[in-house]
Amino acid sequence: MGDHKDQSLRVGAAVRRRRRALELTLAVVSARSGLSVPFLSQIENDRARPSQTSLEKVADALRTTAVELLAAADPACSVDVVRAEEPDPQLAPRVRSLVRGHHQMHASEFTGDHDAGRELQYRNDQLMFVAEGAVEIEAEGRAYRLGRGDTLYLTGGVRHRWRATVPDTRLIVVAVAEHIEAVRDRSRR
Repeated sequence: MGDHKDQSLRVGAAVRRRRRALELTLAVVSARSGLSVPFLSQIENDRARPSQTSLEKVADALRTTAVELLAAADPACSVDVVRAEEPDPQLAPRVRSLVRGHHQMHASEFTGDHDAGRELQYRNDQLMFVAEGAVEIEAEGRAYRLGRGDTLYLTGGVRHRWRATVPDTRLIVVAVAEHIEAVRDRSRR
């Protein structure tokens, strides 16, 4: 129960993401695929399930494959439980994904220390929440000290690095997935 692997997939969001990434209108995809705009809209809104033939036409219009669209599809279930794991002291520090699958949001739990020298930069926004312990985050040339319950929000493109300042620190990072075009690539401006 709650395991989305046995659920059917909703391909509509994957079709919409791909179409928007290519900056195409439904009318253009309709002209390329031979499928009607209303039908394409129904597919994107998961009100219609395309046949394999229709999905292949849509994929061709989007310069991808049906297999790629299905791989990027969202599971049809709306609830998925990720159970806590018993920490293994041999594996500290560690990272645990809090959201399974290919979704518009990613969330990870970092336990223990982190490579403080490693600079990070993500295309989309992210939120960092200190569940236990304390961290120091360097972003945009400033250092921020966060304790239990504190959050830091970073817009896409901000270079940053962080380190745990207390043993057994747990940091939760929630971010808009990289495959989502949430913000324009700053290098294209």
